Amino acid sequence: MISLAAFDMAGTTINDGGAVYRALENAVAETGVPVKPADLQTWMGVEKREAITALIELGGGVADEDLVGATFARFRALLDEYYTAEPPTPIDGVPEAIAELQAAGIKVALTTGFSRDVAESILTGLGWRVGPAAPSDDAPAGTVRVDALSCGDDVAAGRPAPFMIHRVMEATGVASVADVLVAGDTAVDVRSGLNSGAAISIGVLSGKLDRASLEAEGPTAVLDSVAAIPAYLGV
Repeated sequence: MISLAAFDMAGTTINDGGAVYRALENAVAETGVPVKPADLQTWMGVEKREAITALIELGGGVADEDLVGATFARFRALLDEYYTAEPPTPIDGVPEAIAELQAAGIKVALTTGFSRDVAESILTGLGWRVGPAAPSDDAPAGTVRVDALSCGDDVAAGRPAPFMIHRVMEATGVASVADVLVAGDTAVDVRSGLNSGAAISIGVLSGKLDRASLEAEGPTAVLDSVAAIPAYLGV
């Protein structure tokens, strides 16, 4: 029986219009190195400083600490600019799916390669809340609540390491990976789920990656969206 569903954010539960891709590509390109689309896709979903380091080196640059720090700051500035112009929105059907899962007794957590301040800012902008339900919860009707959040700067290593998944297991009191479902829209989301030992690791087609690319990672299933997960679980 699944008791915890751990979902990625951008491209999986939240539609950001591709802003993360554009911000990462443009910030790295501004250092003077080329960014190949295939390399960008490979490093999506990874903690962003790690992704920046890899992309600079793949483009032939030298990713020293100062350059990576400056490029990360530029990524943050670009992302804020893009999100201000076009704020992120929930992917269709995801808020309802989260509510269905929670109504069935399944806790829902978010994991993300964003730093915590960026992730929390996005969730605040959406009106989403993080934390357990309270008996006197006076949130407006329709407010999305998730049970836990783990970010790239919360753990020793981001995806494809499994640590963010294990962190939300700890936060929600779920002791066995046999009770965990993981879903995400990138190759490293699927790999992270597999590396965690989760009972179910799902690739979703709501991001940039196609079915064949997700299936190549060996997920339990590939679904159109997180919105399809309650039906997949039969809840």
